[in-house]
Amino acid sequence: MKTIAIDDEPLALSLVTDYIKKTGFLTLSGTFDNPLDAMDFIGNESVDLIFLDIQMPDLTGIEFIKTLPDPPKIIFTTAYEKYALEGFKVNAVDYLLKPFSYQEFLTAVQKARKIIELERNVASTSDSGNQFLFLKSDYKIRKINFADILYIEGLKDYVKVYVGLGEPPILSINTIKSLEQKLPPNQFMRVHRSFIVNLQKIETIERSRIVFGKNYIPVSDQYKAVFHDFVNKNFI
Repeated sequence: MKTIAIDDEPLALSLVTDYIKKTGFLTLSGTFDNPLDAMDFIGNESVDLIFLDIQMPDLTGIEFIKTLPDPPKIIFTTAYEKYALEGFKVNAVDYLLKPFSYQEFLTAVQKARKIIELERNVASTSDSGNQFLFLKSDYKIRKINFADILYIEGLKDYVKVYVGLGEPPILSINTIKSLEQKLPPNQFMRVHRSFIVNLQKIETIERSRIVFGKNYIPVSDQYKAVFHDFVNKNFI
C-alpha cells in the first residue's frame, strides 16, 4: 500500500516513518510537516493510506481531509484524545494516541489493509470485463484499448497516451493519477512521477531506463524497488 505521513512534530514524523519502513506491505511515498505541502502530491500521486496528525498550524488534519474530493484512507495520529470523535466523523480507519507502540500501529494498519483490499476486489470484479477506456481528445471521445498503450506521460494539466512507435500521442486534459486508477495494476505500473508503462510492452531496459524505440522512460528512486521486483520475478 502506498503511504504518506503528515506531522508537524519531527520526532513523531520520524517514528511513523520508521514504523512504515519496517512494515513489508507498506511503501513510504512521502513525508510532510505541513498538510498544505501534501496537497499537490496527493493530487498527482496515487496514495492508499495517510498517517495524519490532527493538531497542526494553519490547517488541522480534519480540516485538511475535508478539502480533498476523494481522500485516501486515513489513520489519525495525535496527542489529544478529545479529537477521536471528530476523526471518526470523517471516516478515519483508526485513531492512534501518541505515543503509540509498533503493535498499536500494526493493528491499525491491518484494519486499513483489509478495507483497501476489499474495495479493490469489488472494483476489480465490476471492471474485470473492461479492456479499454474512453478519453476525451481534440473535441472527440476516443476508445483506447489497454493492449495498444505503450506508456503514458503526465504533464501539468494533461496527459499523453502513446499507442505505437512513431505514432503521435493522444493528448487529453486529465491527470496521470486518474488514469493510473483506471488501469489494471497487473498490466500497468507507475515508474516515475510522470510516467506509467505497459509492462507487457517492455522489450528493453537500459540503466534503469525503459526503452521504447528512441524514447527512454526513467525509473525514479521512489518506484525502483517495485519495478525491480517485477523484473526479478520474470528474470531467467
